Amino acid sequence: MSFELFVALRYLFARRKQAFISLISLISMIGVCVGVMALVIALALMTGLQGELRDKILSSQAHIYVWKTGGIPDYAPEVEKLRQVPGVVGAAPTIFGKALITAGESQAFITVKAIDPKLEPSVTAIGGAMKEGSLDAIAHESEDEPPAILIGQDLAHQLGVKLGDLVTLITPQGTLSPMGMLPRTRRARVGGVYNLGLYEFDSSYGFVSVPFGERLTGMNMIELIQLRVTDIYQAPRIADDIPKRLGTAYVAQDWSDLNQSLFSALGIEKMAISIAIGLIVLVAALNIVASLILLVMEKSRDIAILKTMGTAPKRIMTIFMLQGLIIGVTGTVIGGLSGLVLCHFLDKYKLIKISADVYQVAYVPFVVLPFDFMAVIVSAVVICFVATIYPSRRAAALDPVQALRFE
Repeated sequence: MSFELFVALRYLFARRKQAFISLISLISMIGVCVGVMALVIALALMTGLQGELRDKILSSQAHIYVWKTGGIPDYAPEVEKLRQVPGVVGAAPTIFGKALITAGESQAFITVKAIDPKLEPSVTAIGGAMKEGSLDAIAHESEDEPPAILIGQDLAHQLGVKLGDLVTLITPQGTLSPMGMLPRTRRARVGGVYNLGLYEFDSSYGFVSVPFGERLTGMNMIELIQLRVTDIYQAPRIADDIPKRLGTAYVAQDWSDLNQSLFSALGIEKMAISIAIGLIVLVAALNIVASLILLVMEKSRDIAILKTMGTAPKRIMTIFMLQGLIIGVTGTVIGGLSGLVLCHFLDKYKLIKISADVYQVAYVPFVVLPFDFMAVIVSAVVICFVATIYPSRRAAALDPVQALRFE
């Protein structure tokens, strides 16, 4: 063990007359520990929430939407053409529309999404999200019964309907009559109930077949083509590449553009929380400064004796720097490990439940990214190191004659 480290440990753990200084050192270490632990948990919370929302949104909707000038009368060739774009693994047509769905006394406004049941599972997770019925229910229409619609679990509870029940769809695209424009009314049966895990989709989306969707919306062609890509972070590049490859008649928009405001707000909130909780570590570092200054005052006689015995000022400075770093590193390691363990249990057992209709997810996920964790640890250690500089310089600059004059 080096001389500097030996003296630093002696000053930290040996009994002293002024136990108050030891108490301040302990409080400083606890402050660093709590600050680091809180920062790790806060970053894990925001990262987990961002990831959970992103995964649920991208399993419920396409990664890229492609429009074509003049519309898409025949979608089969367009689907095949877009599948050839590098990075694209799935393509499916769709039409979006708005409708009022009613069942008895209950009613709700929904987004009607017309899909091809054979192609849609290659783009979204609707196929695996079916809880009752199946995706094939909308594939076949007969004159004996109304066409089928797939609705989410939350919407089914809101309307009080179950598999096979009849509902009424009223769309703003009306029928011209002598009385003026009358809303178009269609009967449909509940062909399936799904749960995508995102409240926005489970409570306000209805999936129908392409022919039924065209009749509901009054459109005679496909509105757009949905795409799924291998790497979601390459979606902006692929979207920009589509018009270059297929011509300027194609317009593409990726998931990051569609959800930019949401993820931008979450990113700003993550940064704000990190700064606010990071102040706890700064306060703990100020306690380290106070602790070392008091220790220098208490040990002025010892410092003077060490200097008269030939100890260089740099070695005196190193002693007190090491003492502050021991306090800071110990608190940082304990706080970081405590934060990791707490995040693991909070995420594994889903202990914090939240309202799904407000936050889109039913519980708070905690995900600790290695980069975030290392950034917290390194930042805390650097702050604690900076806090040791001033007291250590004061100790190194102490005049032994002045310190020993009244001894």
